[in-house]
Amino acid sequence: MAVNHKIWIRNTQILTMTGAPLFAGDILIENDKIAVLGQVSEEQAAGAEIIDGRNTIAMPGLVNTHTHAAMTLLRSYADDMELMPWLNDKIWPAEAKFVNEYIYWGSALAAVEMIQSGTTTFADMYDSMHEVARVTEESGLRANLSRGCVVFSDPELKNIQKNVRLHENFNNAADGRIKVWFAPHAPYTCPPAYVEKIVEAAKSCNAGIHVHLAETLDEQRQIAEGYGKTPTEYLNDLGVFELPTLAAHSVYLNDNDIAILKEHNVGIAHNPSSNLKLASGIANIPKYLRAGLNVGIGTDGCSSNNTLNMFKEMTICSFVQKVNAMDPTVLPADSILQLATIGGAKVLRWDDEIGTLEAGKKADLILVDLNKPHFAPWNNSVSDLVYSAQGSDVKTTIVNGNVLMKNYEVLTMDVEKIMVETARIARNVL
Repeated sequence: MAVNHKIWIRNTQILTMTGAPLFAGDILIENDKIAVLGQVSEEQAAGAEIIDGRNTIAMPGLVNTHTHAAMTLLRSYADDMELMPWLNDKIWPAEAKFVNEYIYWGSALAAVEMIQSGTTTFADMYDSMHEVARVTEESGLRANLSRGCVVFSDPELKNIQKNVRLHENFNNAADGRIKVWFAPHAPYTCPPAYVEKIVEAAKSCNAGIHVHLAETLDEQRQIAEGYGKTPTEYLNDLGVFELPTLAAHSVYLNDNDIAILKEHNVGIAHNPSSNLKLASGIANIPKYLRAGLNVGIGTDGCSSNNTLNMFKEMTICSFVQKVNAMDPTVLPADSILQLATIGGAKVLRWDDEIGTLEAGKKADLILVDLNKPHFAPWNNSVSDLVYSAQGSDVKTTIVNGNVLMKNYEVLTMDVEKIMVETARIARNVL
């Protein structure tokens, strides 16, 4: 990083997500941090790169709390199916053909899509995660990475050791933009002894856990029949929640489950589009929030969504919770924005550095272009961000003080080459 590198964003509207109202002003970035919000003097900004913020909202970058980046390769491949046939008959057989090169290019495509649609941080669980780490380094994004572990493909525990090596090689890499956790895939793919081995490895690395939890009624049935417990009780009894934990989906939680997750400060990654598309169910997010759980929003992988567009995810999150509660006041726009920014940062235990715009925090932010017909007549810009905005409205994306996209041009990735390579790979695999 260049010494004393400065960026001066001028004449924007600033949404800090700290509870302060939207206000007009400037932002000064010095190296990887926000230095000033509001009034910036010529003296303070001497030598800075200037970005014109007119007709934009500056807000924290979006935090995608659960995805499988390389599954961009499977976008639109196996649609309109139930979860277990989808996995067993389509997804896992296709993924068995993936080699490291494929995962690199699929993850690169995901990185481009996220940069272009305002996501600055993502939590990823997949295979060959060193390739995803390479993409994270090159793209400039921030990421929480975990090697997904499933017992039937890991009889010799080699994948757990791959996660250990991933941690050794990439935790806190890329100027601190990468965290490495561990990932038992789900209760129904990880029997007790296997989960205990993963927990032991994660403890040895002082790392957290990323796991699918309570996603479907079928999962509830399998774990109840096999162990006489809910999936939450199953993981709790195996010591998973003694570590920082990100629980993806968490659709089916009873009151005791919620109490367990609250006690251990487990974060929830809510994936509304995926849960709706696979007909898995609707997580009761208002109830989880009332109970004091930390909740963020995730897209899941492109094979069950089919995009990584967090703006779409925010809209769907709000609408589905309103109709589920039959209450239009549930999860208003500002609450949804909280989930997608500081809520996600809390889930990933990164809220001391990202999730809000504050002096001293990391410069992870986006500029949303308001000069679009679907924002006019600009009655309520906060509502517009949730109910009107598209991912394609993001004009500029900055992470760790580095500009990844400026005026819609991605600066860190070769977009055309990535699209060509992923099309080639999809033809070979599918």
